[in-house]
Amino acid sequence: MKYIFLSILMVLSLNAGLLKSPIIMVDNENEVATLKVDKIDVGMSGFVVHAISKNHSSILKNAVVASYNASTKIATLKLSEYNGLKNNSLPTGKWSVVPGDIAVFAFGYSRALLIAPSEEIYYRISKSVNLEWIHPDMFATILSFNGHPTPQKSDFSAMSIATSVGLVFVYLDEKVYMLDIKTFKIFSITDAPFKQNSTKLPFYSRVNEIESNWWGAGSSEMDEYAPHYYELLVEYNKRNQELFNAIKKANPKLHYLLSRFEIGN
Repeated sequence: MKYIFLSILMVLSLNAGLLKSPIIMVDNENEVATLKVDKIDVGMSGFVVHAISKNHSSILKNAVVASYNASTKIATLKLSEYNGLKNNSLPTGKWSVVPGDIAVFAFGYSRALLIAPSEEIYYRISKSVNLEWIHPDMFATILSFNGHPTPQKSDFSAMSIATSVGLVFVYLDEKVYMLDIKTFKIFSITDAPFKQNSTKLPFYSRVNEIESNWWGAGSSEMDEYAPHYYELLVEYNKRNQELFNAIKKANPKLHYLLSRFEIGN
């Protein structure tokens, strides 16, 4: 079974530690910044740290890698309000991102959430990849708090904030998809030919019931496991050819998703 997860382990080894690089240009009005780095993946999420004094610093913005030019080694970042730590008792400043501030990526990539359809598949995967796995019971609790028996991308972001998880793995049709939990960008797709003999909705956990809201996105019970997670993957990976090919080979009832891609057939 070790060969199944070779590509996962290779990606994880590349992101084993924090990736830090100074901002070289910034447009605060449009919340865009650039940095120079030898290698970085589009879709990686992080934050920007601003030095206030010699011994004090503050996180100013969330950052996501929007594009990367391998020839120039220039990455373009999309900045947004930092929401990883909220405390009304803490003082706030009016600092702006400036060249020389440090962008930090891969924070939390040693901690992961696994979405699997059954207990057997969950344990076969989690025991095969050496990560700190945060049990899906925690995610089920967050879903119940939010009233979402059908997980939304915002729920995964809330999970990341609550538990400092950086990655999410999703098992679908004998493949494991490794994603940044905040951006939902796919980093790798790995074969995992396990037989799926049962399915627990919305995923395997020891929580028997997830509370639901009266209305709104995520408030309805999931009818099937695969379609919902495929829809989430496609929404945030519309130019991923490997995902396109996987869905094309999957159950024909999922082929309605092919029209949502922004690539050729």
